[in-house]
Amino acid sequence: MNIEAKELSKIYGQGESRVTALDRASLTIVPGDFISIMGPSGSGKSTLLHLLSGLDRPTGGRLTYDGKDIYGLSDRELSAFRRRRIGFIFQQFRLLPVLTARENLILPLLLDKKQPDEAYVQELAGLLGIENRLTHLPHELSGGQQQRVAIARALIARPDVIFADEPTGNLDSRSGGEVMELLKTVGKELGKALVVITHDSRIAAMAERRLSIVDGVLSEVKAG
Repeated sequence: MNIEAKELSKIYGQGESRVTALDRASLTIVPGDFISIMGPSGSGKSTLLHLLSGLDRPTGGRLTYDGKDIYGLSDRELSAFRRRRIGFIFQQFRLLPVLTARENLILPLLLDKKQPDEAYVQELAGLLGIENRLTHLPHELSGGQQQRVAIARALIARPDVIFADEPTGNLDSRSGGEVMELLKTVGKELGKALVVITHDSRIAAMAERRLSIVDGVLSEVKAG
């Protein structure tokens, strides 16, 4: 699936209180891409991610998935589109404490009234090294293991693209590095596009394509 953003903007307020959170950002994402978007707090990183993933609607510009403008969908249609085509990973693991790792992992399918493919559940668990932790509750897992469950949950519906918002923010540097290497490997093996929002230059440097955002202005960082 090819994703193309053209001149995406997000403006809040009017008059003297007007704030441009994102200023005419353009970006193309193709299958297999590993993209990092780096910027300081308040630069517009999360705004861009929310627009690219259909979590928010822009003030101006256009976003297409395989040529289809997703902002033309109703809220209900857009919600279903996100559930089936887009995976999300957040800084907070957002695991339900009363559910096991496996139950948390398959929850998106159950919400969509679908039964999990057990072979795929085991494939994801194996790729992420949590095959022996699926019966554990979140409080019985380390931070790194919880984030691995969250990654598997993001992949369980076989989405076309994964958006990760500061996915290592709650992890120590070692666990964070391991999680990013896993994301990179899983993305390649499953043929998914991966877009990571971060303020950490070490995490950003792991991506094959690097972008920077400052004061709402997006630009590509040239290699070398």
